[in-house]
Amino acid sequence: MNDKKIKILVLYNEAHPEFYQKTTKPAPELDFKLYFEVETLTPMEEYEIMVKKLKRVGFDAHSLNIKDDLLVFLNEINNNPPDVIFNFVEIYKEKPRLEMNFVGLYELLGIPYTGAPAITLANCQSKFLTKKLLNYHGIKTAKFLLFKEIPEKINPEIKYPVIVKPAYEDASVGIENESIVTNTEALKRRIEYVFKHFDQAALVEEFIEGREFNVSVMGDQKLKALPISEIDFSKMPDHLHNIVSYQAKWDPHHESYHKTIPVCPAKISKSLEEKLKQTAISAFKIMGTRDYARVDMRVTNDEEIFVLEVNPNPDLTEGAGFMRSAHAAGMSYAQALKKIVMLAYERGKRAK
Repeated sequence: MNDKKIKILVLYNEAHPEFYQKTTKPAPELDFKLYFEVETLTPMEEYEIMVKKLKRVGFDAHSLNIKDDLLVFLNEINNNPPDVIFNFVEIYKEKPRLEMNFVGLYELLGIPYTGAPAITLANCQSKFLTKKLLNYHGIKTAKFLLFKEIPEKINPEIKYPVIVKPAYEDASVGIENESIVTNTEALKRRIEYVFKHFDQAALVEEFIEGREFNVSVMGDQKLKALPISEIDFSKMPDHLHNIVSYQAKWDPHHESYHKTIPVCPAKISKSLEEKLKQTAISAFKIMGTRDYARVDMRVTNDEEIFVLEVNPNPDLTEGAGFMRSAHAAGMSYAQALKKIVMLAYERGKRAK
């Protein structure tokens, strides 16, 4: 009997870990009530927690921070080859678009890895292309325009309010309260802001009023939609729009972080639940995501569904959106991590 443990490399890239050093500065005074406890863990600490959980469920796991150095990765693979790479490399040399290239290295080396393949990462990073692909297959997204220069006139088919986003970012980068505009002059200013600060095209979408849902999907050959999470905007103050901005996702000292409250499982009808799950699974397949993904959607008062984003390889920290749904499905954090690893491992075995 072979008792050899499956060897897992938790691979990530934090080029400047010194930026996360704890300070002795007092926490800022806030003029609103905290809903979430403010976390103090660094990304490096989060990855070490994952390693401990993976060891707990029987894997031989360790982590590696490549720190923007390709040779660090290649030396590790040469000297200590893993059975599976748990892929968390998202930005290389400060260029998000190189995420797909790094995954290509795993393919060339023949190492099974978790999550989406290179082509999916490339396609999903382009909000414009994602919308085109989804629309072609009959999945609704908000009406949109792509701008590579400041427009003289705006297409009258686009109705205000609109939301302006960098066209090739994810994790809500560039999406702020000021991203929603209600007139042409404000729209031009925000497009110019995207050009200046993100050096890329601006995507302008009609803003869909309604409820917002996150549907996590897990699987490879067989797919399962996990319990649905709804973002509760009922506590959002009047001066903030009902959106999950960058601050709402990542800044625990911003009011929107504590006023965009996830409710999982969402309190919705069975019919709406089924429609949301079917839409999420369809989007998962169309975009070619794998193992785990999250599809964000808006639903109007008459239950018309619009896909906002398809997120391959979403955040897997404990308590984050995907893991919240996994927990609601009856999985512990360690069990969910194990499931993702085994999907990649079994895929690797099939490829031999």
